[in-house]
Amino acid sequence: MGRLWIETLSPLKRVGGFCRSNFSDRGLNKDMLKDRYQIPADPLFRLEQEIKRSRFIVSLGHADSAEAAREFVGAIRDEFSDATHNCWAYTAGPPGDTARIGCSDDGEPQGTAGRPMLNVLLHSNIGECVAVVTRYFGGVKLGAGGLVRAYSGVTAAAVRRIPLKEKIIPARLRICLPYNYITLLKRLLGRVEACMEEENFGELAEFVVTLPKEQVVVLEKEVAGITAGQARLEIMEPVTAPNGRI
Repeated sequence: MGRLWIETLSPLKRVGGFCRSNFSDRGLNKDMLKDRYQIPADPLFRLEQEIKRSRFIVSLGHADSAEAAREFVGAIRDEFSDATHNCWAYTAGPPGDTARIGCSDDGEPQGTAGRPMLNVLLHSNIGECVAVVTRYFGGVKLGAGGLVRAYSGVTAAAVRRIPLKEKIIPARLRICLPYNYITLLKRLLGRVEACMEEENFGELAEFVVTLPKEQVVVLEKEVAGITAGQARLEIMEPVTAPNGRI
């Protein structure tokens, strides 16, 4: 499944309960959530805790679709087929988006495992994330409230520690403008994180660039300003951007 990160923590009381403010260091501009956000950097990140003699193993991974999430859950279930429970939750879209979500208590009392885990993911400012919490029962019952705290707490502890990378939704534009504005345009491209793909020189200079989708409006406004409205911009088909952008 790729590189594996493993951490073992002391009992849950030293981790603290989940709350939204725990993730303030992952904060994002809410207007950018659909076009630029954090996702898990590795195929599998794992953390383990013992709570009242029960062993809880949290496995986090990247899932950009419900199918990818189910595949991840299936792999963890196969790995820990002898566990008492393999509870899971996923959010397969941008942070906080509820269009592609799912969860399961996997035999725990209804609402004590999957939903608390899902709530953690939805408020984590991390997108496209799947979590499986594997439990080996240790003989001490936790009660409904204890289960909610355990499943949400161990998931939150893993979410706080998982390595992340930035996902940027790209856009592709064709820009046509008079030759005397080329230098100004090239200076502008760096400020909006644009990468040059093509250069063609005919009656007008023509450039094809990719840039973060959130920067398109900024680029359009700036190009109109520096060329006094003499440039033409055309949005092209979506692409997978270069330089590690997704």
